[in-house]
Amino acid sequence: MRLFFVKDFLDLVFPRNCLLCGSSLYDQENNLCTVCKGSLPVTSYHMRPVDNDLCDKVRGLSNVGMVMAFLKFTKGGNSQKLLHQLKYRNKPQLAKELGSMYGKILNDNGFTNYWDIIIPVPLHPLKQSRRGYNQSEQFGLGLSEALSLNLVNGLKREKFTETQTQKSRLQRMDNMDDVFEASNYTILTGKSILLVDDVMTTGATMCACANVLLANGAKNVDLVTIAAGG
Repeated sequence: MRLFFVKDFLDLVFPRNCLLCGSSLYDQENNLCTVCKGSLPVTSYHMRPVDNDLCDKVRGLSNVGMVMAFLKFTKGGNSQKLLHQLKYRNKPQLAKELGSMYGKILNDNGFTNYWDIIIPVPLHPLKQSRRGYNQSEQFGLGLSEALSLNLVNGLKREKFTETQTQKSRLQRMDNMDDVFEASNYTILTGKSILLVDDVMTTGATMCACANVLLANGAKNVDLVTIAAGG
């Protein structure tokens, strides 16, 4: 009885609301209500992982295999709102829940035991210190639990890059030169790696990471993001 009283008191002082619609969450709901979960713009990239518009984006930039995204990115849409929560509202648990949701979809579609390890795209230490966490790592942790894989921080970011927003595809790739390094060579050799990030625009960042992994002995690298646009 006392536990229920404490919980009710905490819910009153610190209300648990859906991060999209603001409605009160039930006990079994975490960051998103059931209605908003059901309305997420989930993609079907996992149905055609080697033949889709995301694969076209990275063609010629890196010799990666599959390219997938959980959500379709639309400006002003729910996917952008979720990314804003991750980057500016201190919601690491949301990224982990999204990873868990997509991991279950991948499990249900035959991707169990497909990869050896998961590696997140790293943030620069200064940016991670300011934010408090790496949203790509949290997304990867959710995937790792759903897929029963280890997450390894196998890359480090050596340079603080300026924003990519106004840059062209080739300018973004040039901006990524020598940005990333392998942090542990021994764990990469012969491994099938799932490289994860929060969002894909041109694919330059993920391709730069994939190229480092492949150059340091990875058997193959596949890409997954929380959201990506067409």
